[in-house]
Amino acid sequence: MPTIAIVDGVKIQMFYNDHTPPHFHAILGSDEMLVAIRSLDVIRGSLPPAKLRRVLAWAADHQGELALNWIKCQDDQTPERI
Repeated sequence: MPTIAIVDGVKIQMFYNDHTPPHFHAILGSDEMLVAIRSLDVIRGSLPPAKLRRVLAWAADHQGELALNWIKCQDDQTPERI
């Protein structure tokens, strides 16, 4: 699972050939959440509130890049760092 960014200490990762809907994983220690790329809704999990706000704001600024990286991961290509 490649790390494509680190946002305020939170690792942003994507799996190759992961399940739909298109999403990314945000991981901080033992906390993990999955965030839908299109809607930026939290699919599962949680982070501390301040980290959650920071990750969602970052994701809103990088939705296009996240979507392109999702496509790359589905095609077994290495995603770009954001």
